[in-house]
Amino acid sequence: MADKICPHAEECGGCAYAAVPYEEQLATKQKLVDKLLSPFAKVSPIIRAEQPLYYRNKAHRVLSVGRNGRISSGIYAEGTHRVIPVRECRIEDRTCQLILTDLAALVQDFRLPVYHEDRRTGLIRHFLVRRGAATGEVMAVIVTASAVFPSRKNFVKALLELHPEITTVIQNVNSRKTNMVLGDRDIVLYGKGWIEDRLCGHTFRISPNSFYQVNPAQTEILYNTAVRMAGLTGRETVIDAYCGIGTIGICAAPYAKEVTGIELNENAVKDARQNAARNWLTNIRFAAGDAGEWMVRQAADGAHADVVFLDPPRAGTTPEFVQACAALAPERIVYISCNPETLARDLALYQQIGYQAKEIQPVEMFAFTGHVETVCALSKLSEAKHHISVQVDMDELDVTAAESKATYEEIQAWVKEKYGFHVTHLNIAKTKRKCGIIERQNYNLPKSENSRSPEMPKEKEEAIIEAFRHFQMI
Repeated sequence: MADKICPHAEECGGCAYAAVPYEEQLATKQKLVDKLLSPFAKVSPIIRAEQPLYYRNKAHRVLSVGRNGRISSGIYAEGTHRVIPVRECRIEDRTCQLILTDLAALVQDFRLPVYHEDRRTGLIRHFLVRRGAATGEVMAVIVTASAVFPSRKNFVKALLELHPEITTVIQNVNSRKTNMVLGDRDIVLYGKGWIEDRLCGHTFRISPNSFYQVNPAQTEILYNTAVRMAGLTGRETVIDAYCGIGTIGICAAPYAKEVTGIELNENAVKDARQNAARNWLTNIRFAAGDAGEWMVRQAADGAHADVVFLDPPRAGTTPEFVQACAALAPERIVYISCNPETLARDLALYQQIGYQAKEIQPVEMFAFTGHVETVCALSKLSEAKHHISVQVDMDELDVTAAESKATYEEIQAWVKEKYGFHVTHLNIAKTKRKCGIIERQNYNLPKSENSRSPEMPKEKEEAIIEAFRHFQMI
């Protein structure tokens, strides 16, 4: 039945619900999210997409050469490297698809050699086209096996004559034997080398490698939901982990005191900084690095965060990142997930360190596929308005009688009142170890004894020891 709706669906495998009526798709996704996440909090009804077709603002093709020598563009059959010729995809932007088809025809006309994956010969490997839904700006990326591109000026001229809507053309060089589409080097052939799009009232710069949500209409709903869940009043210190080009942090910045975005990809951080400047925001900064490690260092320095946003890949976050949240102790966490299975796993980890899910909202981002996006708000268990009963085996948590006499928050409050300064969870954890109090494994200590972290000021250690005495822990 699927091939009656999309002739490529069964081979492609990208649209698992190609033959399923849209209302049934939504019901199936709702059932999945309910099953996995309802043990943590009430799951709201999924927010449907008003335009479930032709929504993807990014499209990619690989080239192949038939027995007759004709060049065609398409996608890999599911689980293989066999190319299926594709002229139309029901979920990709129509403009992007037309450009991809004409790019393949131009390769034929200019007699450019197509890259052969096994022999590692030829030049043209892939095409990628991105379009700004709000701006109409279009980027065409030609991925080549080497920087040498014969007749590239004439090639670009011919492309622009066919598609004057294109605002930039980029040659991306990928000479490696890899399944990755893009390489590390970009050569701008036309235009400025990036496009811009508007989202939630802000303008964003998008480069070939930038992560940018593929469904712009639903992304506005997703991000507005996340910012609402954060409960920002203008006084909060916010961390945007896995920040990419800064989209979530920039959307939150007008409602917060200050925002810091952390991202491993240095090129994405450059775009994020440009985006902040482009939107005239002065209360947001970005740093390149591992978000969890950065948060641990901040906690060791006595820093505090009120809200943490995280939008990790499908694999979810890591136990190390969850424990970094324990060290920094934000009041609220907003988790944006594209995989409810890993979200359920991670919510259980957050529950162990004292955070409770308060609100869970699925959002339809990927119609006709089996994927669903979910936004979840978490608060510290002691401050959540809606508590659930959680049976905890204290032996499993390895809590001694001494440790159970005062919570981290009680120790922090006592030190603040008596000495006037703030101590972090990491400060307390280190001092517990020094005093011989068995420390819970779910608080974020360095990964190894050789891990480097700033020394705790002597006055903080002495204040914490006095708190231990006050609470009769030593």
